[in-house]
Amino acid sequence: MTSGDSNTIQNHAAFIWSVADLLRGDYKQSEYGKVILPLTVLRRLDCVLEPTKQAVLDRAAQLAGRNHNLDPILQKEAGEQFYNTSRFDFATLVAAPDDLADNLKHYVASFSASARDVLDKFDFTTQIDRLDRSKLLYLVMSKFAEVDLHPDNISNLEMGYLYEELIRKFSELSNETAGEHFTPREVIRLMVDLLFIEDDDQLTKPGAIKTIYDGACGTGGMLSVAEDRLRELNPAANLQVYGQELNAETYAICRSDMMLKGQDASNIAYGNSFSEDGHPGLKVDYSIQNPPFGVEWKKVADAVKDEHNDRGLAGRFGAGLPRINDGSFLFLQNAISKMKPVADGGSRVAIVFNGSPLFTGAAGSGESEIRRWIIENDWLEAVVALPDQLFYNTGISTYFWIVTNRKAPERRGKVQLVDARKCFVKMRKSLGEKRKQVSDNQIADIVRAYGEFTEVDGGSADDNGNGPKPSVKVFPNEAFGFLRITVERPLRLRWEVTDDGVEALRADKKFAKLTEDDQNSIIADLGHSIGAHATDEALRDLARTALKRADIKGKPYENAIVDAFAIRDPDADPVTDKKGNVLPDPDLRDNENVPLPALKVTYEADVDARLGTIEYRSAIDDYMTAEVHPYVPDAWVDHDKTKIGYEIPLTRHFYTYTPPRALEEIDAEIKQLESEIQELLAEVTE
Repeated sequence: MTSGDSNTIQNHAAFIWSVADLLRGDYKQSEYGKVILPLTVLRRLDCVLEPTKQAVLDRAAQLAGRNHNLDPILQKEAGEQFYNTSRFDFATLVAAPDDLADNLKHYVASFSASARDVLDKFDFTTQIDRLDRSKLLYLVMSKFAEVDLHPDNISNLEMGYLYEELIRKFSELSNETAGEHFTPREVIRLMVDLLFIEDDDQLTKPGAIKTIYDGACGTGGMLSVAEDRLRELNPAANLQVYGQELNAETYAICRSDMMLKGQDASNIAYGNSFSEDGHPGLKVDYSIQNPPFGVEWKKVADAVKDEHNDRGLAGRFGAGLPRINDGSFLFLQNAISKMKPVADGGSRVAIVFNGSPLFTGAAGSGESEIRRWIIENDWLEAVVALPDQLFYNTGISTYFWIVTNRKAPERRGKVQLVDARKCFVKMRKSLGEKRKQVSDNQIADIVRAYGEFTEVDGGSADDNGNGPKPSVKVFPNEAFGFLRITVERPLRLRWEVTDDGVEALRADKKFAKLTEDDQNSIIADLGHSIGAHATDEALRDLARTALKRADIKGKPYENAIVDAFAIRDPDADPVTDKKGNVLPDPDLRDNENVPLPALKVTYEADVDARLGTIEYRSAIDDYMTAEVHPYVPDAWVDHDKTKIGYEIPLTRHFYTYTPPRALEEIDAEIKQLESEIQELLAEVTE
């Protein structure tokens, strides 16, 4: 965006924002957007239709009373996907202030269905009545009538920026999350370039027609930038966009933007992508998304779980379900469900995540199983680590995941990790939590490093002020998998009647159900053996005798007594069951992660057969021999509990050790500080 473009947007935003001064007192700050956003959209529609207004009215009058489908006829006359059959526009509306409320409602109702749906999502008629009651309607409408939002004055791209600038302002006033609605443009450009990087030949073909989907499209910024970028590559290309948005207002803005750009606005669906897929059966060439981080999906849990259980891998969420408080992986699974089959050309997906999807969830959990599904299907092409403080609503580090079912031959069976966390420039003025941005040159560096697919150390900034380059590492798919094994050790006990054991027995829930007299009787009998050592069986004899004297029957009470007086002893013999099998000690149980054997695998939902293979068993045995048995030779693995897990420890792979400062240097610094403090104290006491 040029400085001229930026000035145009800021000037228009400032003027429109000044309307808020009129609302102060009658509206809360958090409510300003309910008026200003729909009126901005309405004014834009009014300006766009101005040149063809009279022609549409004449054609509508000509066709009045005829049995025709007017939509295609009047759309053609308007030169847009929408039209308005009212004689009013903003100029004539404010010219009749006494009838303004009724005339404005008539004007809104006279739009074609696609445009009316947008305004309905704003619940604009409610605001018309409220403004009228507050004696504000004429003042506000007069203000908006002065704003020239004609496409000759402000382009569709600039209009998108304007919407988002207004949303950001309203979000700040109402303490809402601006980042839920839009993504920094330089971030989107980087995503789009990575999304298209393998497809230059296809995208530059004459008459290229591609499709793209965003399941959390907000105001449509990602879709717009993708379309603009494709036009830069190939002016004759056609990108058909599809999206879905949950927030009614941002949905309305996105849909109006698509209408004005000549896109099919009906391709933007309203509702929750998880529970009511607005595009069932859709298959696209690309998906691009920045879903809200850590979004809870409790409200739609029933629908999601039903699809998971009933349809399995034939549905969208068959691979697994993440934690209820983070639906990030649901967005990704939804996007993957819309990938074209490889035979039809396949698809590419770019999605923004925080760090949680990289590693959250133990082996066998929903998150781990989703990662396994993606990686073992060889769909994960790359993960790109971005700088922190890059987004408006959060200062945390973020990551691009690039997922595709049509990897280039040299990328098959591999995952590329790109560390671009140092690739940023500081902003002169922060916007919310956004204090950094990625420059055009840095975008080019990241895209170049990605495309070269070669391991490289980006280093640090040089003496000429050039910033660090991205670092790249490439791993085989199996490098991210591991076997989560359960290591057991024998239960070694001796039995001794002690005062501590007596207290433990009294605290036992089963024993506590006995009457106090019975408890005392049993404990008194056992007390005769205080300090005496016994085997399990000997103690059971004591217990049975004491219970019999108290006329108490029941194995649970006997077990409670034996457990209370059991003392762990590393020198004792292992405890066995009736079959002679050594029992494990739960307190000594441990879990270890064993690297997967270097084998290429194909995803399968049930991994039991794989876990029983000689390769996997050997990997576990070798690990035990090298890492466990030298220290605890009596340990063994409970193979029934072994699970396969996947995680992507990106930070660990790019960790660089920084040695601590020399003690002499630290000591000198402390002495220097002490000296300075003494000087300051001397000045105070003089």
